[in-house]
Amino acid sequence: MDQFNLTIGKLSDQTGVKIETIRYYEKIGLMPAPPRTESGRRLYDDVLADRLCFIRRGRELGFSLDDIRALLGLEDRKPTCAEVFEITSTHVEMIRTKISDLKKLERTLSTVAKGCSRNRTPDCAIIKTLFS
Repeated sequence: MDQFNLTIGKLSDQTGVKIETIRYYEKIGLMPAPPRTESGRRLYDDVLADRLCFIRRGRELGFSLDDIRALLGLEDRKPTCAEVFEITSTHVEMIRTKISDLKKLERTLSTVAKGCSRNRTPDCAIIKTLFS
């Protein structure tokens, strides 16, 4: 267990992933259960730290946990480059759709905000629009 020298707190500090999140990733199988000391403390090595960084970065990029599971090859086998490309392309398309939806939302809210008289009466065009 010499190489397993990171406690969960140190792993959290090193990777920027909260302790509760690390435990959750272990529970759902994204992170393997680490070895434990006789007193039950989890111990991690650099390989597990790298894996956790991969998961964190994938989440930062908006990949779902299922996508990350597939990218890590946790289902049956490591994915091929073509499979990774497919997962990524699907994700990019979802991002483009969200961007389009957000642009529509921004246009709608900007138009509604322009109709606001900004006075002290409770009669507000923005509230009326949200109710319609």
